[in-house]
Parts: sequence; C-alpha cells; structure tokens
Amino acid sequence: MKIKLQNVRLSFPALFTPEAFKPGDALKFKATFLIEKGTDQAAAIEKAILETVRAKFGAKDAEKIIASIRGNANKFCYQDGDTKTFDGYEGMMALGAKNSTRPLVIDRDRTPLAEQDGKPYAGCYVNASVEFFAYDNTGKGVSASLGGVQFVKDGDAFAGGKAASEDDFDALDGADADDLV
Repeated sequence: MKIKLQNVRLSFPALFTPEAFKPGDALKFKATFLIEKGTDQAAAIEKAILETVRAKFGAKDAEKIIASIRGNANKFCYQDGDTKTFDGYEGMMALGAKNSTRPLVIDRDRTPLAEQDGKPYAGCYVNASVEFFAYDNTGKGVSASLGGVQFVKDGDAFAGGKAASEDDFDALDGADADDLV
C-alpha cells in the first residue's frame, strides 16, 4: 500500500548514494521519516500497515503479527522514537524506508535535486512517497519501499546534516596564515 507523508522531518538520508546498513549488507538508498505521535498522519500510517499485513496474511492474524514484530527494527519499519537516543526523535514515530533503486528527489517546485544542492538534509522537512509491503522469507515482517522525497522547508540540521555556508566563516582579508594559528 502506497502512502504519501506530508511535512515530516528527515533523518539519516542516503538519497543520492546508496549505503549499507552494516558491512556485507546490500547497498540501498534510504531515509527515516519522523512523524509526530498522535497525529492523523501517524494514524494513517498505522492503518496502512494493518491493511498491508491483512492483505498478505489475512485479517484474522494481522494484529497478532504486528504485535509480535513491533519494536524489532529488523522486522518492522515503524518504530517508537522515544526508544531511540537520536536528536529529534522524542515524541515521534520513526518510519524507515529503503530501496535498491534511487528515489526521485525533488525541490518544492518539483525540479530535480542533486547531492551538490545541499538539500534535502538530515533535519529538514520533506514530503515522501513510501509503499508498505509485508513479507515472510526469514520470518514475518513489514518494510517500506522509498519512492521519492520532496524538499519542503529548512529545519535545524541534525549532526552532519547540512553543508556549511559562507556565513559560517570570517573573511581573511590581508591575514597571514601564520597569524591564524
């Protein structure tokens, strides 16, 4: 089931260059999206996950399956941010999505973005297209496939998120390099 996330915070993006989660893993494009708990959007995600599990495993066992995998990040893509120690996760749900195919990455006006544009970055706000799927290959689970990301607005960058700007530096007019040490 495909769902569009609206104005969510972006974390751990690998949108332009695929990364492995750990050595030996396949390279994937990925991102985590932070959704405020108790919102209509959080409820829509829960509903989409339930419908996805029902479609794969049947209505009778769906809630039991979700309860058994919830909290296991290796089996369930939607985690309680309060169980994480990362900046910005408190009071949020964290939805991890990945894909072996590079996702569409666009700006507010729908023009394509490249890595050198400096956005999107960890901490900014985005819209995203993800598709949930349930599986039963190494045990039952629910994952999300990353389809695309649209930059919405700036936010406080998470560590290592946004490139420096010229304003982060002083002009060194006439300064000798030895005087700066």
